[in-house]
Amino acid sequence: MKIFAISDLHLSGRSDKPMDVFGAEWEGHFEKIKRDWLEKVEKEDVVLIGGDTSWGMKLDDGMYDVESLSLPGKKVFIRGNHDYWWNGISRIRARAPEGCYFLQNDCIRLGNAVIAGSRGWTCPGSADFTEHDMALYKREAERFRLAFSEVKKVRAAGDRLIALIHFPPFSLKKEDTLFTGLFEENGVDTVVFGHLHGAGYFPLKCEKNGIEYYLTSCDKTKFSLVEIV
Repeated sequence: MKIFAISDLHLSGRSDKPMDVFGAEWEGHFEKIKRDWLEKVEKEDVVLIGGDTSWGMKLDDGMYDVESLSLPGKKVFIRGNHDYWWNGISRIRARAPEGCYFLQNDCIRLGNAVIAGSRGWTCPGSADFTEHDMALYKREAERFRLAFSEVKKVRAAGDRLIALIHFPPFSLKKEDTLFTGLFEENGVDTVVFGHLHGAGYFPLKCEKNGIEYYLTSCDKTKFSLVEIV
């Protein structure tokens, strides 16, 4: 079983939100992703999708885009800051296509990998960080505590633990945050995140205190899936 990751697909099957307004590289971006996906992923593999899957505003619209990912492999989703359609995890799971799993402050075990996920939030040290951001940052850290409490119930010896978070868990300086502290305390092996776009520099892969961190926003990866395991 291989594990791949990609994030920030920003699909708009039922929304008038063409992504090529953000640059020529976005033209036909979903077709690029699908071609790469079909070349790499087998039925037994897993693809982690780190948020901002759909521009849809309602559940029907978001699930339409989820269903468009009827491609090989099991898919694991978390919510991004633009996933407005993601409203009520029970409703989403009731509509989930076969082989699609949605994480919200919890985890799933697939093969010898455990994936824990939550949205995360902007971290202190980021530009224009406010008191409101601080409240959300602390709340999201508590949600990861909940996720890791679920991990302890299912993780077996030798399992690889992957944390899936939408927002970067630190700034470019890689300073300690509540998120990185929780990742280290709970024995996370790999962290996958997205959210970042554009030309600004942020490494696609880096290491901090023995944990591998992967930035997988699809425009950053040239609309290709990243193999992480």
